[in-house]
Amino acid sequence: MKRRLSVLLVAVMLLTMICTACGGSGTKDAGEAKEETETAEGGSDDSGEAGGEEYHIAVVTPTLSVSEDEFRAGEQLMEEYPDVVQHLVLPEKFDTEIEGCISTIVSAADDPLMRAVIVSSGQSGLIPAFQQLKEKNPDIITIASTIYDEPDMMSENIDVNLDMDAIRRGETIPTKAKEMGAKTFIHYSFPTHLAKPTITARRDKMKETCEKIGLEFVEVITPDPQTGNGPEAMQQFLQEDIPRQIEKYGKETNIFGTNCPMYDVIIAKALELKFTVAEQCCPTPTQAYPTVLGLEIAEEDATNFDKINQMIAEKVDAQEMKGRLSGWPIPVTIFLPKFGVEVARQMIADPDFNPNNAENLGKLAQDKFGLEVDFQQYLDYENYYMFIMESIYY
Repeated sequence: MKRRLSVLLVAVMLLTMICTACGGSGTKDAGEAKEETETAEGGSDDSGEAGGEEYHIAVVTPTLSVSEDEFRAGEQLMEEYPDVVQHLVLPEKFDTEIEGCISTIVSAADDPLMRAVIVSSGQSGLIPAFQQLKEKNPDIITIASTIYDEPDMMSENIDVNLDMDAIRRGETIPTKAKEMGAKTFIHYSFPTHLAKPTITARRDKMKETCEKIGLEFVEVITPDPQTGNGPEAMQQFLQEDIPRQIEKYGKETNIFGTNCPMYDVIIAKALELKFTVAEQCCPTPTQAYPTVLGLEIAEEDATNFDKINQMIAEKVDAQEMKGRLSGWPIPVTIFLPKFGVEVARQMIADPDFNPNNAENLGKLAQDKFGLEVDFQQYLDYENYYMFIMESIYY
């Protein structure tokens, strides 16, 4: 699901970079967050020193063309912490250049000042890189935010593992939809998506939750964009089917789709037909909203999510849809690499800080980003935490 975030270019260079109170998010700009960091840590600043010791942190991401969010996050982190953060970029063709990817990650350990390595690639096959990092330097802090290898292997070989809680969203999304006034919950997907365990587990959780809270659950299968005529056939199906569903079930309906390209149609139809969209598959202000609403976002505001969210809210309100659309205030793929760096900085500044603790992680997210982020331990893995972010209502 990680590669599912849509990547948008708005104005000259607006990219998607995949939940706070209505009317704007509580995210903080780099200067404010950095000032709070320096105050809280009492001596750790962007010069790369902790208690007088200079150090470096590596952030590893895909290329710009493979995953714009993570790549831009890496570039922004270098700007924010120029003497600390080094941005390492994986080879373009991950599947055929896995050895090159591993070598890129392991190369961070060649720097004698390297204290932490954060990998945000959304891929699998990287466990050997973490193993080799520890062989070269056992003291390097390793953080996955995110990769997708087997959880037991990740827990065994990586110090801190972070990811969005896709399965728990199967409960939180229908619950929010009902709170937003929905009586029916429509789930759109297609066969190759439903063959993925995470997608089906979330679907099953949604169905179970709907039955529990009194929502009618409706499942609709669309043409498959991966085996048929691409996303166009799927989108055309949605164009024709959504009005039929709303005519049948009424405006007190929430629509959820499992595929990012669905949302150009879903959001547009929601504005037209006045049904609810509690969250997208990838809950971010840069998925579908800028395109559908025709937002004109200046290059310098491409990652100003307070401003982007305010622009969305104003457009939605103007179409008399206030409170019927919701999501998260920033893309997960922006939050995760940046949060990974803050976890590493905190661990370096404060040896007593335990990153494998839900309360500590939530407090750090609030302190650094101004966001309520609910972390929960994943199964019985003591160093693997999944999260749900607070919502923003437009």
